[in-house]
Amino acid sequence: MSEALALDGIEKIYNRGKPGEVAVLRGASLSVAAGEIVALVAPSGAGKSTLLHIAGLLDTPDTGRVALGGRAMGGLSDRARTEARRGEVGFIYQFHHLLPEFTALENIVLPQLANGVSRAAAEARARDLLGRVGVEPRAGHRPAALSGGEQQRVAFCRALANGPKLLLADEPTGNLDPGTSDQVFAALVRVVRETGLAALIATHNMELAARMDRIVRLDKGRVVAA
Repeated sequence: MSEALALDGIEKIYNRGKPGEVAVLRGASLSVAAGEIVALVAPSGAGKSTLLHIAGLLDTPDTGRVALGGRAMGGLSDRARTEARRGEVGFIYQFHHLLPEFTALENIVLPQLANGVSRAAAEARARDLLGRVGVEPRAGHRPAALSGGEQQRVAFCRALANGPKLLLADEPTGNLDPGTSDQVFAALVRVVRETGLAALIATHNMELAARMDRIVRLDKGRVVAA
């Protein structure tokens, strides 16, 4: 399988050389293959979100190498990083962050329009994605009219709107009750399997983690096998 994400020797230190210096990542290395779902577990404050932000080009490491699809991301201009992030990476967070004034369908159409896709093609893809996770009948509803599980499934579809190769999820079911969490996770896994995405999912839920292909954890700033 091809390597969708490679992190090599990632170091991230906040307030370096100052009082209160915090070394969050200390040479963290990790690879995720296309079609693989990897669980990232660690206590709160251990650096999971920092690692995800660096993997998704939302933050830069102090040292180390980030590669997406075999392409090194170091040294790229801000514009090139933005284009790589927009085309290669999809994000899901604990809270859905859907735009409240737009419908479920429109929330998935908008990132595609920003990426140069025609309205007709964007709407067709949005409906297809909503159908895959069982929310297509709710396409015309705004987020406030959707349940928590429906909102998160729409957020998942939005993350996939531009056909990324890598999905990064930060506690994607952490705000849901156990039954809804299981439904959302099942939909996520099904679509990842169907599309051959690589997925790195940070979670505290060890039952969900055990259903993924592999579990890794952060230990003193390094990624180790669980």
